[in-house]
Amino acid sequence: MYNDELKIYRGEDFAVTDAIAIHQPTLNEIADYGEREYYSMICQLTATPQTMKVQLWDIGIDYTKITPYELFCQVICRLYTQEQTSILFGGLDFTRFRITQSDADEPVLLQFVHGRPVVIDTSAYHKIADYIRSVHGLTKDERLPANETTKRILIEDDREELERCKNREYRSQLKNLISSMVNSQGFKYNHSQVWDMKINAFMDSVKRISRIKNAELLLQSGYSGYGISLKDIDKKQLDWIGDLE
Repeated sequence: MYNDELKIYRGEDFAVTDAIAIHQPTLNEIADYGEREYYSMICQLTATPQTMKVQLWDIGIDYTKITPYELFCQVICRLYTQEQTSILFGGLDFTRFRITQSDADEPVLLQFVHGRPVVIDTSAYHKIADYIRSVHGLTKDERLPANETTKRILIEDDREELERCKNREYRSQLKNLISSMVNSQGFKYNHSQVWDMKINAFMDSVKRISRIKNAELLLQSGYSGYGISLKDIDKKQLDWIGDLE
């Protein structure tokens, strides 16, 4: 689904429907909310059955037989209170949504706010999930196993990974990135200013400055006469204003 990259980078709120908008938080807002809790919620709201195969299997649901929208309606939607989702959705309370049938006889999420219907249908759900992924640089996992044996193996592999991570101490990822950036030449924000950056613009800066530094090192080495040959380098690595991965 198309997202306006420039508007995401600018950091303005995104209107999903007339009744639903998504706020893009600053580093300050994420820090106040709690980094670990924030990213956990982001991953849950954008989850696909493939990323929750173990949890679904344990409650009797085959992850290959359910769509991301069905997962959202049946499981994800009521996981978080209005207070928890307010950093993104303001006063919208997901726990008040109920599954009903649309005029086209398709399942939709519906609640009434001050007598006004608020609906999340398949289209609105995909706008929400795709926008959140675009803001945070997340990928969408929709891979399906080739057969039943592979499916069982993938489930057990994920179960083992969950067990390994269960007692692992959480370490902040943003702290290291922020520390690196405010001490990097070329980054225009100091420690006091960086907290007002929107999360997408900050993460873009992390990738962009890394790309600029890499291009500069390659060019310096190539032109020194003692380093690498620029003819052997992928030209994309030298294009510091190109698209970021």
